Amino acid sequence: MGREHRVLRGAMKGALRLLYPPQCLGCGQPVGGAGDAGAGLCAECWRETRFITGTACGRCGAPLPDDGSGAPQETLICDDCLSIARPWRHGRAAMVYAGTGRQLVLALKHGDRPDLAPALAGWLSRAAAPLIRPGMIIAPVPLHPLRLLKRKYNQAALVSAHLARARGLEHVPDLLLRRRQTEGQDHRSVSDRFANVAGAIAANPRRAARAEGRAVLLIDDVTTSGATLAASAEALLAAGSGPVSVAVLARAVKDD
Repeated sequence: MGREHRVLRGAMKGALRLLYPPQCLGCGQPVGGAGDAGAGLCAECWRETRFITGTACGRCGAPLPDDGSGAPQETLICDDCLSIARPWRHGRAAMVYAGTGRQLVLALKHGDRPDLAPALAGWLSRAAAPLIRPGMIIAPVPLHPLRLLKRKYNQAALVSAHLARARGLEHVPDLLLRRRQTEGQDHRSVSDRFANVAGAIAANPRRAARAEGRAVLLIDDVTTSGATLAASAEALLAAGSGPVSVAVLARAVKDD
């Protein structure tokens, strides 16, 4: 019966694809396919999306020029990560926060587009592959309850749920809590960003034991200074977690 159900479901999906061809996540035009990295995008939107597939910072995932040294990627560190202490071990980002990448992140975050989460999680899953470890916990950066009520969902939690499912890892969406609502980080200096989130995030006392001694992969939508990720990682480590790594959909870079 299970096999018959799967066959029927596959046939229905095939029929729906004929009636309703896949649409580009960015512009809504029909999609013919632009390669694995850009699955779900038309050719034009794919060209406007800067996927981070080459040399990148091993701490935050920012793209780096290839110096030809052949050094392991986890040892390559960008200027920001050399000057700012990072409480996490390794990091990856799926794309640069510009062009179509920025458009999609903003649509997921503010445009009431939770339907984007599965495709974006697929991109992030590929980018984060070097960080995945057996027994690792996947957890999102939290939203304050008032902001969650206004937005209706935590975009990072939507992505982390799909990523955990794809990787067969435990997902703990409420591993971290926002203890106070913070002001937006836009247009703040780096030091102000860190001060704004200082002490705002803590491990959930009802879930902290599940992370004790275990590696954790933190998921967020976008990072600029890394202040929110740092506050989240520090909260996990203070609660006794194992090493923390981070993965974000998009990394803001200075030249974009």
